[in-house]
Amino acid sequence: MSDELRLETRGHVRIFHLYRPQARNAMTGSLAQAIAAAMDEFEHTDGWRVAILTGDGGHFCAGMDLKAFTRGERPWDPVRGFGGLTERPPAKPVIAAVEGYAVAGGFELALACDLIVAAENAQFGLPEVRRGLVASAGGLMRLPRRLPYFLAMEMALTGDLLPAQRAWAQGLVNRLAPPGQALEQALELAGRIAAQAPMAVRTSKQIVVRSATWAEDDMFARQAPLADPIGQSEDALEGARAFAEKRAPVWRGC
Repeated sequence: MSDELRLETRGHVRIFHLYRPQARNAMTGSLAQAIAAAMDEFEHTDGWRVAILTGDGGHFCAGMDLKAFTRGERPWDPVRGFGGLTERPPAKPVIAAVEGYAVAGGFELALACDLIVAAENAQFGLPEVRRGLVASAGGLMRLPRRLPYFLAMEMALTGDLLPAQRAWAQGLVNRLAPPGQALEQALELAGRIAAQAPMAVRTSKQIVVRSATWAEDDMFARQAPLADPIGQSEDALEGARAFAEKRAPVWRGC
């Protein structure tokens, strides 16, 4: 494991701390490999239900380390993509807790997450065109699905930054937090998710993500093999019993 990534567990929540504060957590090859390995571990550990990705030192991630890039280094994992995440996020939910800058590949990391909690002073952007590059780690494809088309296009073509307040007003950000409190608010949100039935949460995420490309005339047929087993699960019975007995459910994940 790289010393550029610090891992923490709080209950059912696994926290990924990017730790290159001297470079605004810019992504390196070693950091990308460490994130990919840690995401694999998170995905296959039943006790961890939600992940939070955050950056230490006042910033989320400034994207690819350009100095390393000039030396031929590429911060990609062959399976999970840029930063060990963008091309194959885990089946479980991931929350981005953003302070400061989430730009270039850093913004693409946030866009690959399922939810975003941002400090009021956070800034988002895809400035690749200013460096003769394109945002090829998912930013140009995901951003128009998260923001109005013309705003997404403006950001892509100018490289201008989007302040957190406007990102929240446009629905890109789930929660706004005072500066320095993004992680704490992300933990509160993660706790609410972790309290729900794990299989139902994973399947709900899967349906939301996959259904974006489903045609209306067959979307229920395509949902059925994912949703039907959940309705027949032990956790579904436990949820009903807990409701009837006016108690908190005890999920078994089956």
